[in-house]
Amino acid sequence: MRKTEKLEKSIEERIAALGGEELLFSRGEYDPNMAEMGGYSDYSYWRSTVKSFLKNRLALCCLILLVILLLFTVIQPLLPGQHTATEIFWNENNRVDANHAPDEQFIFGTNSIGQDLWARIWSGTRTSLFIGVCVAACNALIGILIGALWGYVRSLDRLLTEVYNVIHNIPRNIILILVSYLIRPGVGTIIFAMCITGWLPMARFIRNQILTIRDLEYNLASRCLGTPVGRVILKNLLPYLVSVITLRVALAIPQAIGSEVFLTYIGLGLPVTIPSLGNLINEGRAVMMAASSRYQLLFPALVLSVITISFYIIGNSFADAADPKNHV
Repeated sequence: MRKTEKLEKSIEERIAALGGEELLFSRGEYDPNMAEMGGYSDYSYWRSTVKSFLKNRLALCCLILLVILLLFTVIQPLLPGQHTATEIFWNENNRVDANHAPDEQFIFGTNSIGQDLWARIWSGTRTSLFIGVCVAACNALIGILIGALWGYVRSLDRLLTEVYNVIHNIPRNIILILVSYLIRPGVGTIIFAMCITGWLPMARFIRNQILTIRDLEYNLASRCLGTPVGRVILKNLLPYLVSVITLRVALAIPQAIGSEVFLTYIGLGLPVTIPSLGNLINEGRAVMMAASSRYQLLFPALVLSVITISFYIIGNSFADAADPKNHV
């Protein structure tokens, strides 16, 4: 206090010598509200991410197209004049109206047993998207959880590495085929078969990413302050990986749909009574050699291509927009 008093007295003497305190400055009162305003920032990470994403017109168009497709897939059965996916139609000669070319009555035509291809495509799209979303969500949840613990908790590294090596060395297609063969075919069976090993790439990727940022200064400071492991992972590590996680999840949906198509192609997918894009493509493949019936392969393949490409473009664009390195 003595040094402070001497300093203030010296300052006052110098002010007086220069012509008085009021000529230079006057003392102001401390205002806590004004002090808080001095450190205010209007920056929002997610608002900045959305603005950056909307600047990509191609990704925005794909997002609008995908949203329209998803909404129409949901509301299609509720529209007037729609047929069911399993209904078989007969022609005027009391025969199955098979391989009916697209016209006003059947927009996408009929298949080889007289079912409306329009209704089957949208029903199959619903089934395939449900499988893709469920598989992507399960693989992301399990992969992120195990990958985060694998990369951050050093004592688990050896155990999880051995588990990964054992499961990873078993071909994924072999597991899909065995599970689909041993368990009754169905939507739940397909999802379970894909989730057995589907989380491995996500877990390995998250583990490698966390290893690179685990020992940065802010994480070391959190550990020194006694922050729990779960809080460090949720608050420090995973937010930094939002962009790459988003990309992985976006690509996992079309990949799961592609796996369902593969299982159906080899005869171990969903039964024909449950329409899916895999069933429709497999049915179209059987008649593609006939020029008049190629529409049965064209339409489901076109829907599958739109879904796959849209998810790929949207995932890449959003990953770039959400990358913390692009935010300053």
